[in-house]
Amino acid sequence: MSSVPIAYLAVVLIWSTTPLTIAWSSESVDPVMAGWVRMLIASLLGLGLLRLLRIPLPLHREAQTTYACASLGVFGAMCCTYIASRYVPSGLISIMFGLAPILSAILGQWILKEPALRAYRWIACALAFAGLGVIFTNELALGGDSLPGLLLLFLAVLLFSLSAVLVKRTGTQTHPLAHTVGALLWSLPGFGLTWWLLGGEPLVIDPDSRSFWAILYLAVFGSLVGFVSYFHVLRHLPPSTVALVTLITPIFALLLGHLLNDEPLTASLWQGCLLVVAGLALFFWGHRLPLRRPA
Repeated sequence: MSSVPIAYLAVVLIWSTTPLTIAWSSESVDPVMAGWVRMLIASLLGLGLLRLLRIPLPLHREAQTTYACASLGVFGAMCCTYIASRYVPSGLISIMFGLAPILSAILGQWILKEPALRAYRWIACALAFAGLGVIFTNELALGGDSLPGLLLLFLAVLLFSLSAVLVKRTGTQTHPLAHTVGALLWSLPGFGLTWWLLGGEPLVIDPDSRSFWAILYLAVFGSLVGFVSYFHVLRHLPPSTVALVTLITPIFALLLGHLLNDEPLTASLWQGCLLVVAGLALFFWGHRLPLRRPA
């Protein structure tokens, strides 16, 4: 059996379960500490894999710049996401991060001077953000104290998208595993400093808690297997096929949050999610629409 379908399935499963396990990992552990421990374990495992597979970890200036840009997504986005997970349903995390390709395309125009978006893509953006508007007005699904979480989550997606654009601008070609490990190592000081500044609680290891196992799952699968599988898929499949992941995972994440974490699943939440997914579909495949052209 080809490794590409297995890697693709792994990406879908891991990205669908990551929001829920992020919420679980901070149930009995300070959220920033949970992210810090996750990245530390993943870094150590990654360094061991690099040594075992004899893959070099470049340390020259260009590589360090790439790691720093990537850590903006690893530390900045993930730190905000972990804190936000205490205020918003886990399914909403997946929906918000589904907007990352759209924000990356918009930022790419400003930073990379990429071609202007065509009209159908601006319509797709409006459709996706209209879906978010429907979700944000659903007080039953979000709760009255969810505003800090929503703002942090939007900042997380913005940082994640900006990180991708900045990494692309560096143009450095690094092995996917080395790239991942470098970004993880760069993120560790940021997590530690943030935890200290926020007066976070010390780590308490309880193997009987969901937080303990969720952190291990995220360290092994969310931070290593997921990234390596994603880069492997991206190398062998067209971008349009890879983009399907961002349409599939929000649906699965909503269902998992409802079934396993008792998160409310209202009609307006589904409507908003479907609007976002429709906007993403139009954004990726709108060029295939049979639009009439002037003679």
